[in-house]
Amino acid sequence: MQQFSEHRPLVYTVKNRCRVCYTCVRDCPAKAIKIINGQAEVITERCIACGSCVKVCSQGAKAFYESINPVEDLLQSTEKVIACVAPSFPAEFTGIKDYRLFVAMVKQLGFDKVVEVSFGADVVAKKYKEKLKTTDELVISSDCPAIVNYIRHYYPDLVPNIAKIASPMMAVDRIIRKEYGKEVKTVFIGPCIAKKAESDEIDEVLTFTELRKMFEQHEIKQQNVNARDFDPPFAGKGALFPVSRGLLQNIDKLGEEIDNDILVTHGHVNFKDALEEVASGSIKLKYLEMLSCDGCIMGPGMSKSKKRFRRQSKIVNYVKDKLENLDTEKWNKDIKKFENIDLSRKIEAKDRRLAKHEEKDIAQVLESMGKKEAKDFLNCGACGYSTCMEHAIAIIDGLAETEMCLPYTIEQLHNSFEKINHSKSKLNDARQALEHSEKLAGMGQLSAGIAHELNNPLGVITMYSNILKEEADPSSTMYQDLELISEQAERCKGIVGGLLNFARKNQVRLTECNLEQLAKHSLDSVIRPDNIDLKFLSELQNPMVWIDRDQITQVLTNLEKNAVEAMPNGGIISVELTEIEDNIKLTVSDTGTGISQENIDKIFTPFFTTKGIGQGTGLGLPLIYGIVKMHKGKINVESNNNPEKGKTGTTFIISIPRNGKAL
Repeated sequence: MQQFSEHRPLVYTVKNRCRVCYTCVRDCPAKAIKIINGQAEVITERCIACGSCVKVCSQGAKAFYESINPVEDLLQSTEKVIACVAPSFPAEFTGIKDYRLFVAMVKQLGFDKVVEVSFGADVVAKKYKEKLKTTDELVISSDCPAIVNYIRHYYPDLVPNIAKIASPMMAVDRIIRKEYGKEVKTVFIGPCIAKKAESDEIDEVLTFTELRKMFEQHEIKQQNVNARDFDPPFAGKGALFPVSRGLLQNIDKLGEEIDNDILVTHGHVNFKDALEEVASGSIKLKYLEMLSCDGCIMGPGMSKSKKRFRRQSKIVNYVKDKLENLDTEKWNKDIKKFENIDLSRKIEAKDRRLAKHEEKDIAQVLESMGKKEAKDFLNCGACGYSTCMEHAIAIIDGLAETEMCLPYTIEQLHNSFEKINHSKSKLNDARQALEHSEKLAGMGQLSAGIAHELNNPLGVITMYSNILKEEADPSSTMYQDLELISEQAERCKGIVGGLLNFARKNQVRLTECNLEQLAKHSLDSVIRPDNIDLKFLSELQNPMVWIDRDQITQVLTNLEKNAVEAMPNGGIISVELTEIEDNIKLTVSDTGTGISQENIDKIFTPFFTTKGIGQGTGLGLPLIYGIVKMHKGKINVESNNNPEKGKTGTTFIISIPRNGKAL
């Protein structure tokens, strides 16, 4: 028999198959699953070897130690090897109509004898019957090793109530050694994983699924063997053991559960509830029979199939045929023959219960997952734990992670998406700003060159046109022509000046000034018709900021002038000052015609204008853009140009640092 430990676990995780579904956590009665970085790992010292995780994992990420190679080594040795077949075999090998063919197939593998474990169940049942007659204390059956392990680890106070009677597997092993000699090697074949670690008396343990693999490897089929019967001793009603209430039927107590304070239950949810109620004193019982699985016919060492009742039917039919053909006299003699065999066993408590935790510690973990009020406790079970409280305790114990909470994780995911979208938006804005800056930088260099080359000839034209104008008769046509030349030359000079301002690279001259007064003064100085109203709002607690006064005045007056021109039929100009942390936000908006979407991306481009010929140079907004950037700020524009839906107007939003440092 192999010794199992943390380094040689009986049940383990195949990591590359684990898909973070927490099904094994949900189904593990001992909560012996630890989540590490989303991977479900079995905690060997807490595991009761029930195999629930193996049964429920659809990805095959939970596996158990295979004994095929050690058994093959035994069969190839000179040792005499005897197979002990569990009574649930008819439920597994449903395609073999005659059990004797199954026996022959097992012998074909090289086993010297094939004995039914059911006879061990017959002998054990007699011991239970005697036990119940001689005590009024609670007796808990010890046939299911997973149940025994669970009580030893998590209800150690109930260990004295476990019947210290050998399981049918252990009983038949002792019977075989008495019948066939102590030196024989025994191999138990059954539906249970926990049997692999139940007793050192058995040499090896095979599950039915492993036996199937061996049949396939050796190409053994029922068509190729001659029927052989089991080797003695032959079993009786013990063949009913694998079905629920099987032991109860053997001790003639079936139907007496209520009258005699007897409780029989199976499945990990039911047996846990039963133990909890017994331990708390909620119910008083004389006999408690439990199976970890829904009967041994649904054990983890069997092929995965949900046809429980079909399997049960196979067992019942097999037992019915067996009892009809049973040599009762021979059976009684065998029972008598082995009645004095030692069927005692030792069961020691190994307390694996986790320490209880302070409510404040649990509350702190719950709060970290956004669970502060009763309405936050969904208890959805998606994490594998029945309640949010259980999940929080598991986190403290190092068994679980906060990310296992599906609602919490989804909320975090949504927050992450929002942050990513926000970052993406900021990145897109930065990219556009960079492209725009590069474009403006190139145009600035070109503008500076053009302005430099035009300045000298424009100066000559202006000077000589004024000289000629002074010599001409003011009433003559020539005087008027010279005046037009002089006027247009001055206009060209103004355009060149704008180009130079746009292309300049001088630093801003920061001084501390009152931004509220500056903004109000800009509104007072704007020339507007009577049908345009002005609104000013400031939410600044401290109006003193570090800016270049002249340049910011130029920004505000240009925006306000554009707003007036955008409202030929009247409207409202609004200037608003607000503060976000250390940044000042200037908002200038109007209710005018707005800017079309196709022009939004062009408004800061030099010489682009939607005004008529001779009415605009297209340098105002690029100049504003340059000033804002030199103040280490940002400028955005929002505009609606949809009169049909009543949505018109433009808003410029400027953010600059209060102290002149970069945003």
